[in-house]
Amino acid sequence: MDAFDRWRIWAEKSLDDPLTIPAWLHTAVLSLPPKERQDRAKVNAAAKEAERRDEA
Repeated sequence: MDAFDRWRIWAEKSLDDPLTIPAWLHTAVLSLPPKERQDRAKVNAAAKEAERRDEA
């Protein structure tokens, strides 16, 4: 499962579902314009960069 799948599953969950995602992933995706949040390659690239920064 890639970052895009994790994001989509989280974004589409019901409000009472306790599923969470890491803050770095949430921040990375929300930094993209809304249309780009639907683009797997752009979401994965943003997530990869954010994860790298988070680990540093």
